[in-house]
Amino acid sequence: MVLKRLASFVLLAAAWPLAAQSTYVIATSPGTDIGALSAEYSFSVLKSWRNSVIGLNSVSAVVPFSATALAELKAEPGVVDVESNAIVQNPETETTSQVAAPNPGALPNLFGPSMPVLYYGNWVLPAYITQPSAQLIRLTDAQYDFGGGTGIVAIIDTGVDTGHPGLQGSLVPGFDFTRNRPDTVSELYDLNPAIAAALAQGNSRLANAGPTTPILSQSTVEILDQSTVEILDQSTVEILDGENLPGAFGHGTMMAGLVHLIAPQAQIMPLKSFRPDGSAQLADIAAAIFYAADNGADVLNMSFGFASSSPLLSTAIAYAANHGVILVSSAGNAGQPIVQYPGGYSSVVDVGSTTLSDQRSTFSNYGNVNAAAPGEGLVTFFPGGLYAAGWGTSFSTALVSGAAALFEDVRPNFSIVGFQNALTQGAPLDPSLGLGKARLDLVRAGNAFIH
Repeated sequence: MVLKRLASFVLLAAAWPLAAQSTYVIATSPGTDIGALSAEYSFSVLKSWRNSVIGLNSVSAVVPFSATALAELKAEPGVVDVESNAIVQNPETETTSQVAAPNPGALPNLFGPSMPVLYYGNWVLPAYITQPSAQLIRLTDAQYDFGGGTGIVAIIDTGVDTGHPGLQGSLVPGFDFTRNRPDTVSELYDLNPAIAAALAQGNSRLANAGPTTPILSQSTVEILDQSTVEILDQSTVEILDGENLPGAFGHGTMMAGLVHLIAPQAQIMPLKSFRPDGSAQLADIAAAIFYAADNGADVLNMSFGFASSSPLLSTAIAYAANHGVILVSSAGNAGQPIVQYPGGYSSVVDVGSTTLSDQRSTFSNYGNVNAAAPGEGLVTFFPGGLYAAGWGTSFSTALVSGAAALFEDVRPNFSIVGFQNALTQGAPLDPSLGLGKARLDLVRAGNAFIH
């Protein structure tokens, strides 16, 4: 059985034009009557979200707003801004020579029965802890010196498998902005119910694993797409045989697994703004950024990127930064010296990908990057108690987000400038790579906070 998908799990995106540009996000001040505006300007309100300072309304116009109508709408009392509700989409849905092909042979100790080991209270796959990237960034030494992390890391993505055995005790309530409700953040809600129930049973079985119960028995690796492989056990192969999973299914869980690897005592807040096909709307992403800032997030992981800035995205990022959130984003996956957003903002750590030999990954954007971390063959969690490995700057970003949570034990409430400076004290990189001064080294960066 081979699972075939068109999408990669690297949510590094470019803005897609919306059909006829008839879908918009209208930002309003508190108390503004969006219904009255809807009647006057002939648009339908698809979804609204608001906090104490702003309302975000996804709307669809009968016809695209003319320049005159748009100007008049922007001038209405209570209207803060109006812009196209841009869509971010996984760029790996199209074949590109820049993407590193998955190489199962590069993954150590993943084949055949694998006995679990305890990792901060949960049974996990040994290769998850001992993988080469973890050794390269000196994870074990850093946890010995600095602890297991603290605080809350919010992850804007496809959700998280809340039942994954490796994440038990590490999740705080989040929100599903695709449905506008708090109780559907699990990625399993996006599956055929029968498949979701079968994977959930796998979670329950593995949650009760012990030192005598293999986590994977007769394991196999399936190439999902250009940049991801999934590590399955035989029972899961049978469950999924012939089932076409959504294109980006599992990406949020993979990000959560890498954050947890670095900072296992931190809490993870799943913010579901991406649909299982890998697409997300600007309004949902902005709402998630505001939500993270309002609900105690210390770190925000954003493994995606728009091709250009926007007023709403800029406003949301500034709001989170003013609330002391450490913002971490992907540099992009086109292998070009280009800037994506939010990584292009000065208040955001923009993360590129390196190989295990400290070279720039062929797919990694470069030039604007101010931090780098390994981004090839990273082993992490996958829904259903499973594991996967991925290639891309999304994965590098999750490692740096985990580092921010780890360093909260060293110096609580540090600034983004302090964090960026600490990261420059990592393993030096050749400046010609365009990936900043250093590759993530947790010990060196942590010591920069102490000294």
